[in-house]
Amino acid sequence: MNAQPTDQEAQAVQVVSCCAPAITVTLSDAEAAQLADALSLLAHPIRLRLLAILARNAGHVCVCDLEAALPVKQPTVSHHLRLLRDGGLIEGERRGQWIYYAIRQDALATVRLLIDQFFASLTPDKA
Repeated sequence: MNAQPTDQEAQAVQVVSCCAPAITVTLSDAEAAQLADALSLLAHPIRLRLLAILARNAGHVCVCDLEAALPVKQPTVSHHLRLLRDGGLIEGERRGQWIYYAIRQDALATVRLLIDQFFASLTPDKA
């Protein structure tokens, strides 16, 4: 009398089981990678300060002024500017021996939208 359950009976048990997967994935692998890249780009105090300085000063700001405004050495400032430039958040324009930097508003708006959408997806829907 210890008969094995049929496939149909086993499936019914799995569906009724408390561990049945009822998870909805709202963030694709690509979206998660894109958001993680954006957040890691912002996740450093010097980069945040550089963005704040550039945002407060409309137009292009000379790298020499950026270096003077921060409590780190020139190579560190250059490193963080390169990361922001490679990440597409800022642009640089050479004028003589100096480079002038500015925020790319379109890229910043995209990052803001990604972050806003992600946090909005964490809020439970109200019926």
